[in-house]
Order: sequence, then structure tokens, then C-alpha cells
Amino acid sequence: MSLAPVILALASALFFGLGLVLTQLGLRDVAWLPGAAISIPSSTLLLIAVAPFALSGSTPAWAALPIFVAVGLSYPGAATLLTFAANRALGPVITGTLGNLAPVFAVAIAVGVLGESIRGPQLAGLVVILAGVVILTTGRGGTTVRWRSWYLLLPLAAAAIRGLVQPAIKVGLDLWPSPFAAALTTYVISSLVVIIAARLHTGQFLAAAPLRGRLWFVAVGLCNGLAVLLLYAALAQGPVALVSPLVATYPLVTIGGSAIILGRTERSARLVFGVILTIAGVVLLLTS
Repeated sequence: MSLAPVILALASALFFGLGLVLTQLGLRDVAWLPGAAISIPSSTLLLIAVAPFALSGSTPAWAALPIFVAVGLSYPGAATLLTFAANRALGPVITGTLGNLAPVFAVAIAVGVLGESIRGPQLAGLVVILAGVVILTTGRGGTTVRWRSWYLLLPLAAAAIRGLVQPAIKVGLDLWPSPFAAALTTYVISSLVVIIAARLHTGQFLAAAPLRGRLWFVAVGLCNGLAVLLLYAALAQGPVALVSPLVATYPLVTIGGSAIILGRTERSARLVFGVILTIAGVVLLLTS
């Protein structure tokens, strides 16, 4: 097994997790929707600035462009908006728990549609990783009544989108093996999605907010943009069944980052058990 997709997927998880920690800092001054309208376009501007160098010598495969555009309509823009709505209606515990089902959708589609194979030990590794991540993101104090709400469709839809995106990008990368082109296209389209959504919701494209909050969301955008680029690079070199579960380990980074940056520490048997399960699942996945 090549180490390149493994390293790229784990690096993607690192930046996804860091982005979530920085989001908590940004949310102190800026609401989520205006924050998304800052973070996603920030990633896009960086990608546009780097494009002349990153795409130099690359031969466009225009057949892949509609796939990248279609992905951009849903991810990261629409998935972010669904997560925002779910978090507001259901709270972070339920939203985070159901949102972590994305690898299930991704691997199921990869096996059923792309014809990827998954062996028993790999499947066991995926299940163990998911169990560990769910334990890590499910804290005390959640309400069981809200689990019966139709709002559950919101985080499930967001998870399904993130799961569908990975096999779709894999197909596009088979046509045009440029993770940068994929990231650039999806972010340009998603920027339009979140900016229009912010305009419809608030009546303006960018809500008034303190400079500090805006800068935090710019940093969030840079982290998430790099995470997506690394994710696409991993998918260009490895199967979805390997990459998706590894990227899903980002809550480990979020917990560590929260302790270091936000000063939020938690010592509990649940946390220790979740960390052990997640790491064990990764080891099982990589050694199978």
C-alpha cells in the first residue's frame, strides 16, 4: 500500500480539525452564516492567486469540469449551510454525531458505483473508526427527544453530501488528475452559493462584524481550503474506502486543538475510550 494517500488524508484531517477549533474563535464575534461567507471565499481567493503557478503545464480535461461544478454546488457551500441549520435546530451533539456518518455514504457509493473492493478487516477498521469518532463527538447533556425530529434530515443530508462528493471527485480526477483544478472549481462555485445565501438571509453580502472575527474566519477558510485540497490529492492517489475513514479522524485534532488553543480540557473515560477506538480503527485499516 502506498503511503502517499495515507499521509495526505491524515494531513487533511489535521487541517479540518484545526479549522473547527479556529471556527470557535471566529464565532465569538461573527455568526456562522456570515462566517461561512467569509471563510469559503477566502479559500477561493487564495486558490485563484496560486492558480497560474499550480496549473502551469496542466492540460485541461473539460469533461471533468461539469463534475467539479456539480460538486461545488453542494460542497463545501451547501453542506456548510445544512450543518449550520442543523446545529441551530438540533444542537452540536446530534449534528456532529450524524455528520460523522459521511464515510459510510462515501464507502458505500465507492463500492457500489465505482467498484472498489473492501475486505473484512478494512470494513472492521471503518466501523471501529466511526464508533470512536461518534463517542468523541457525543457529549453529556444531549436531549433524546430531539432525535425524533424531522430536523435530523439536515445533518444526514450534509453527511450524505460529503459522502457523495468523494466518489464524485474521484471520477472527475480520473478524467483530469489535478486536485488543484478540482479544489479551485468547487470553491469558486461554493463561494457563489454561500454569498447568495448570506445575501438572502441578511440582506447584505457581508454582515458588519469586528475585524478580529473576520480575520479568524479568513484563517478558517485557509485551513479548510488546504484540507479540501489535501483530501482531493489523497483521492487522486488512493481509494475512497481508505481515504474517507482516515479523514474522518479529524475530531482527534479538534480535541487536542481545543485543549491547546482554547484551553478546554476534558478528562473522562468516554474521551479516553473514544481516542483508543479511533486510533485502533486507523491501525486496523492501515494494516489490513
